[in-house]
Amino acid sequence: MISEKEIFARAELLMGSDYMEAVARQRVILFGVGGVGSWCAEGLIRSGIRHLTIVDSDRVSASNINRQLIATTKTVGRVKVQALKEHLLEINPETEIIDKQEIFSAETAEMFELDSYDYIIDAIDSLENKAQLILRACATKTVFFSSMGAALKMDPSRVSVAEFWDVKGCPLGRALRQKFKSQKQFPKHKFKCVFSDELLPNLGDKELLVEDNTENVKNSAQDALQGFRSPKAQTNGSLAHITAIFGFTLSGLVLKDIANRFQNK
Repeated sequence: MISEKEIFARAELLMGSDYMEAVARQRVILFGVGGVGSWCAEGLIRSGIRHLTIVDSDRVSASNINRQLIATTKTVGRVKVQALKEHLLEINPETEIIDKQEIFSAETAEMFELDSYDYIIDAIDSLENKAQLILRACATKTVFFSSMGAALKMDPSRVSVAEFWDVKGCPLGRALRQKFKSQKQFPKHKFKCVFSDELLPNLGDKELLVEDNTENVKNSAQDALQGFRSPKAQTNGSLAHITAIFGFTLSGLVLKDIANRFQNK
């Protein structure tokens, strides 16, 4: 049987054995395991996280295959968290993976015991539920990271990290800020987000991409913003390399934070 020492030999070369032990002790909960969250989970488990709770209510669909880690022609129809759990345990069988086929909402929030985790990660699509998670996560002392919108992007060099109120050019970030202001409810502390300020239109079968300062893209931004406000989520185009970068960046934020804490002890 392959040992954890063998699996994480290269990570230990970079960070040292004490750091790897610190990583293994952390308890992480991840909300949303789609285009962004599935890759985030991959990055965490391949880097030594041993206690991970994954939360998502959906099943794999054919339209997920182009951008979600666990989505293949063989997994269509399966519960996402169950399929992802099986995959992650193939990477490290010693990992404790708790899968919850649930929706995070105002009604279900208490069941997740957010205070019991070291890290909370948000990769939720729904505006209402995302806003709820942000408010509740920021009311705890747990370290919190969030993904903004990964759709309508193509340029990997535009993916970045910023504090929530400094996120620019992201319709989802804008919609969240407007929601907090209209409800006069605000996150109790700052938190970092992964985002991109690029915004392309859904081009369909058009032959050429347009520059993202054109009228088409301005209209696309308004459409995307309206979609976030609508009870029915708008479907926008997305690509695997962008959703994966978002997800791996989220996992990297967790690992970097652990390193900072470990080094400052």
